[in-house]
Amino acid sequence: MASPLSRIRPFWLLAIALLVAGTGLGWWYERHRTASEAEAGSDAQLEETLASAGISAKQRAAMEELVRAYILDHPEILPEAMDRLQQREAQARIAPMRGALETPFPGAVMGNPAGKVTLVEFTDFACTYCRRSVGDVDALIAANPDLKVVVRELPIIAPASEPAARMGLAAAAQGKYPAFHKAMFAGDAPGDASIAAAAGTAGVDLAKARSFARDAGVDQEIQRNLGLARQLGINGTPAWVIGNELLSGAVGKERLQQAIDAARKG
Repeated sequence: MASPLSRIRPFWLLAIALLVAGTGLGWWYERHRTASEAEAGSDAQLEETLASAGISAKQRAAMEELVRAYILDHPEILPEAMDRLQQREAQARIAPMRGALETPFPGAVMGNPAGKVTLVEFTDFACTYCRRSVGDVDALIAANPDLKVVVRELPIIAPASEPAARMGLAAAAQGKYPAFHKAMFAGDAPGDASIAAAAGTAGVDLAKARSFARDAGVDQEIQRNLGLARQLGINGTPAWVIGNELLSGAVGKERLQQAIDAARKG
């Protein structure tokens, strides 16, 4: 007589095995990351799913052994599984923060200020990879008339990052942010001379900007951006939030366009 396990159709066995594998990876990641209650909830959900399918603990153990053997034979699936888990976690973090993320500091916007699709960029004027991404963002703005780019200054790389960020926010207050942003990245690394030169190129009133840069509202914006980055797990620039996706690094315009298209459909 065939065992209960052998009577399960191969398709459903594979589906359940993948579910167990995904849950197991999620359990491992959560345990080593925060040891949070998510682990218990995930296990409980899995137990309920298997019970509703009429699968016993013994059968589950047999399937888990099959999954373990598969993973050992195909370890290349682990990075993909971890990436998917991280994206799910990012989505859960983004949802309650979306309003704060997509509401710019007044004037710190590029592209279409009334655009229906929002790309949030965390940037640092001392960041080489941010500099390399300027052309990608320009190309995306040209290709997507409905794209609104909200720039969040995240001065974390060099001592001169913060003065440059403050001047950027001061330029935003004068309606000169896009021009300052481009001039700053086109010039030398942040420093007193390069910041002043970029402000001049952008047509910023330097005296008013220097006064504004010391305003409490600028302090609050920088601290807000640092807080948002911490909540999202961002520890470097550039970082991007588009729809439900969080991307890190100079990922290129093709990858950003994919995320923009997905956000537009969503």
